[in-house]
Amino acid sequence: MRVLFAVFPATAHVHPIVPLAWALQNAGHEVRVAIHPDAVDLVTSAGLAAVPLGSRDKLASVVEFNTNPDLTDSLDDALFLDTADTSGWEEQWERMCKVLSLYRQVLPDLVDFTRSWKPDLVVWDQFCVPAAVAARVSGAAQARMLWGRDNIGWLRARSREHLAARGAQPLEDPVHALMEGMLTPYGLEYEEELLLGQWTIDPMPKGMQLPVDLPFLSMRRIPFNGTASVPSWVNERPERPRVCLTLGVGGRGRQLFRQSGVSFAEVVEAVAELDVELVATVGAAQRSSIAAVPDNVRLVEYIPLSYLLPTCSAVIYHGGGGTFAASVAHRVPQLITPMLFWGETTIAKHVADSGAGLVIDSNRFTADALQKGLTRLLEDQSFQDGAAALHREWEETPSPADLVPVLEELTARHRR
Repeated sequence: MRVLFAVFPATAHVHPIVPLAWALQNAGHEVRVAIHPDAVDLVTSAGLAAVPLGSRDKLASVVEFNTNPDLTDSLDDALFLDTADTSGWEEQWERMCKVLSLYRQVLPDLVDFTRSWKPDLVVWDQFCVPAAVAARVSGAAQARMLWGRDNIGWLRARSREHLAARGAQPLEDPVHALMEGMLTPYGLEYEEELLLGQWTIDPMPKGMQLPVDLPFLSMRRIPFNGTASVPSWVNERPERPRVCLTLGVGGRGRQLFRQSGVSFAEVVEAVAELDVELVATVGAAQRSSIAAVPDNVRLVEYIPLSYLLPTCSAVIYHGGGGTFAASVAHRVPQLITPMLFWGETTIAKHVADSGAGLVIDSNRFTADALQKGLTRLLEDQSFQDGAAALHREWEETPSPADLVPVLEELTARHRR
């Protein structure tokens, strides 16, 4: 069958789809990935066929994040969802609908491509709602693919309950403004599956999934963090415990030092005092802030975590989904300071509850707290046991290869 992926043009959105795309290709299916013209290298560097769609001037500010990670300093916590505090969900849902509207300009190109290439299945990033519309126009089956918690599904369920309770008219639904302009030109009526998929592929562990009443498939998130040549030192057995400090390729990780008031130099000094080897994957600004790099510290711009973490005894990060997945896959105990962007506190809580790591709130983050937490993480065997338990949970979840025959069956059932 022919499978089209539609991906929001950001590194942190492309990486999660790669292992499933590979699995489909390896099973003999044709795969294409639709993405912004200036982000095709994210796809082709992973060995996948890119289909550039949309005009270059649209979403250019989003694409720029891929080449200038320091722009993440401009992000905020507006999309973070705290399901325990539902007081502001209406405003948050309206903001979410505006975010989902960003990709509408790609719809005509998506429709043209799906009509000509005729995919059997369209798998779309949860920010790429127009792909569901294009699938309907062309008769393809379509599935939404998550890269984190299903904040959108949860907020939509709250919205529907609220609208029904007060007998609201369709025009009062924020989804009307989002979808009408996409549906009317093609003579389509709104259905929930055009917003939430005929089914959803969820890469989050079951303990982290939100209670959303939607058809979904659990999928083991195989860590893919890009490609690069492997430095020779990575293959050498470290003489002391190796610790990775990473701020991720998306989210608000790079704001940690500014928000906490603790400088990167202070963090490096505190960790360097321990009998460890610190590998910090940080930007140029952080690297240049260290006048003299301690002998047991390596400052690198970027190295895929799937290369580095197999040699590490601990990882320090901000709660991002990509680092979480790689840490679980390689049984690495985790020290997390959640930087709120999407669902970081859920990851942190799951890690802590599983005994696989420790959490330091950003408002309590200090160099001393980091040093003490890291020491405990390295010296207490229970954290290694907890990391092994998380790994077993991960292994018990269906792999991308396991999902291929399921997707084949669902596609045959849903395509028109």
